[in-house]
Amino acid sequence: MTAKTKSSPLFLGIDTGGTYTDAVLWSEAGGPSGKVLAKAKALTTRHDLAVGISSAVDAVLQKSGTDPAAIKLVSMSTTLATNALVEGQGGRVALVMIGFSEGDLARDGLKAALGTDPVVFCPGGHDVHGNAAKLDLSGLEAALPELGASVSGFAVCAYFATRNPAHELAARDLIREKTGLPVTASHELSAKLGGPRRALTTLLNARLISMIDRLVAATEGFLVARKIAAPLMVVRGDGALVSAAFARQRPIETILSGPAASLVGARHMTGLDNAVVSDIGGTTTDVAVLDGGRPRLDPEGATVGGFRTMVEAVAMRTFGLGGDSEVALEDGALNPRILLGPRRLVPLALAGMMHGEAVTSELERQLRAPNPGRMDGRLAIRTGVPERLAAGLTGAEAKLYELIGAVPLAVDRLLTSNAQNATLNRLVSRGLVHVAGFTPSDAAHVLGKQANWDAATARLGAELFARKRDGRGQSIAASPEAISERVLTTLTRLSAEVILETAFAEDGLDGAATVAHALVQRAVDAHPGIARLSVALDRPVIGLGASAPLHYAGLPPLIGNGCVVPEDTDVANALGAVVGQVRVSAEARVSQPKEGLFRVASGETVRDFNDEAAAIAAAETDVRAIAAGRARDAGTDSAEIEIASEFRVSTVEGQRMFIEAHVVAVASGRPRIAV
Repeated sequence: MTAKTKSSPLFLGIDTGGTYTDAVLWSEAGGPSGKVLAKAKALTTRHDLAVGISSAVDAVLQKSGTDPAAIKLVSMSTTLATNALVEGQGGRVALVMIGFSEGDLARDGLKAALGTDPVVFCPGGHDVHGNAAKLDLSGLEAALPELGASVSGFAVCAYFATRNPAHELAARDLIREKTGLPVTASHELSAKLGGPRRALTTLLNARLISMIDRLVAATEGFLVARKIAAPLMVVRGDGALVSAAFARQRPIETILSGPAASLVGARHMTGLDNAVVSDIGGTTTDVAVLDGGRPRLDPEGATVGGFRTMVEAVAMRTFGLGGDSEVALEDGALNPRILLGPRRLVPLALAGMMHGEAVTSELERQLRAPNPGRMDGRLAIRTGVPERLAAGLTGAEAKLYELIGAVPLAVDRLLTSNAQNATLNRLVSRGLVHVAGFTPSDAAHVLGKQANWDAATARLGAELFARKRDGRGQSIAASPEAISERVLTTLTRLSAEVILETAFAEDGLDGAATVAHALVQRAVDAHPGIARLSVALDRPVIGLGASAPLHYAGLPPLIGNGCVVPEDTDVANALGAVVGQVRVSAEARVSQPKEGLFRVASGETVRDFNDEAAAIAAAETDVRAIAAGRARDAGTDSAEIEIASEFRVSTVEGQRMFIEAHVVAVASGRPRIAV
């Protein structure tokens, strides 16, 4: 290492993905874009995240010969929250709805998101001006002893809490006093109206707290063990950095954290101002657009796993398509298509590397059977999460969970009925059990295009899958190599479809998915039909992810433009994590409940004024102070604050009538580093 590099502060970036944990050591020295000094990958160890983190970071430190004390900032991005929502995972939580009716659950997908988790309705809430209805928390208090023993956290949402959070605060304090469990209140996450969607966002946040808490705790523990005395930052879904403590309280804001970091990294590595960025990981493919060097943000809130949240994030479309996607076969077709995702499986090659004979002996047993079985090539294994996260299992779930251990168990031995298959899927959704099976990563191992795990186990899985029957009763492929080629071709084709679908959606076109599928299908068909159809993106694609060089090599003819795969594409997220800025905001609303009375709702306070100008000035003062405080909490001591106000007024008989004002303060700055 040169003397210049030694004298410059070093930055450590970490990305914890569904399959791999990446680490990169970066220095501001070495040119306008700085310099990557070392990078490394390790398997993400969900049972103990510290293991994967330490493996990746230790490898980086060893490669670079760096003294840990020279690291002045550590920043982390993660796809764990995104993957959990896509796969329907998360802790069991209780939702407390204050001032709402049961009918409100049907709005904005809230009932679907709630699933079988408990909900408690309490009288109370406020009106649009912050005037309170009568609050009654007796029903909640009576339910807390049982709920406290069966959930991992609580989500509280009160009617018009954004105009007056008093009832949410009362419920939050009661729950904390009686249970000691984490509580998320909706006004802490969003100042926007729309109770059911705010409740949905709060529910998802509560589910993610234990997961992000384990990630931060694991990282902090590792840093202490390695004597790295540097602030720990986390990338938010809009690409901004926040402190680890900030992220622990608001984990929902880390959805799309990994993809957001990848956008920052893509711009940093390529210098392209306008591009479509497609990041393929083990679980998902995330597609977004760079315009003028900045990622497009979604003003309506991020959509992940089919749920529209109130979280401001990059305008990213997340698809359940990755190297570890479940490979399945279309039902009932004479020539069935290969289907991929959205669920992630543990690749058989990885399971074989980790568990050896326990996996291969079962696959060989299934191959010896005269006919293929419906559950061939599937094994179940516990994820190794803390036992407390298994609270609230039904009798059937608990019984099946007891049968599954740390060694993979063949699903055809485990399940005795179709009903049990649904039970197994619920355990997977809770994050308690993994299923191992045939994936594109296995197909790549069979064809010699990937070699980091056990290729022999992958080949057994491919051979089992190739034995599956089509609608005529014939095997779907002649060899493991043949089915593996089909799987990889399908992954490239589907990648082109999701990229075009994103482009069409950004252009505001209806039926984006259908049109994208039709265009790509015409491009790959040997006989495309009478009508000639073609499409071309107006900008190149930046391909990110360790497997991008493999899966995106065939993209250009399908998308009508080039595909740039940067040199450090395999650690784009980790690199993006260390080159961003802290950015937080605060909002206040000024309303007029009656003529001559101006009510300011800012943070957790509500105040009345007799003068509009005084109310606006107070709102601006409040949001400036709140934004400055949040910026310090988020990890910067050098925040610049900008304030913008938006007024709603009307004119009656020539007179201006004030309706409402929305005041926003945005604070941004570079994160503080260790001295």
